[in-house]
Amino acid sequence: MRNVLFLCTGNSARSILAEALLGTLGKGRFEAYSAGSQPAGRVQPIAAELATELGYPADRLRSKSWDEFAAPGAPPIDVVITVCDNAAAETCPIWPGHPASAHWGVPDPAAVEGDDETKRRAYLAAMTTLRRRVELLLALPLDTLDRLSMQKHLREIGKTP
Repeated sequence: MRNVLFLCTGNSARSILAEALLGTLGKGRFEAYSAGSQPAGRVQPIAAELATELGYPADRLRSKSWDEFAAPGAPPIDVVITVCDNAAAETCPIWPGHPASAHWGVPDPAAVEGDDETKRRAYLAAMTTLRRRVELLLALPLDTLDRLSMQKHLREIGKTP
């Protein structure tokens, strides 16, 4: 079981979707988490709806600080993936164990303005991109990859549209 932490500034949409996707599709191979440098304090409703439609438990959907994962007693993190450009540019906490890291930038669906259908399409586009990337992660031969090889593969995955 590998622990993966998805980071975004607000931890209200993209990182939540990535957590739900890996948590659902990973089928026990991964424990997925998400957090933000400046958590919004709430999950965007469309992100929550899409996550629960995947079958992800609603009680796990919570906007939280990345400080939770750098504190004593936090689960050891094997992989850290940023999903927004702002979080990728920030100075992250020092994660114990030096996890593999990568950036999987995805446009922010919460920033899209317009009617409900336009907003929902933006969330679905973000989710589609993240799903492709999660599926590529799941296809990696994890048992044969060291941390640097894993990091290289993860960074390549982040370039996938």
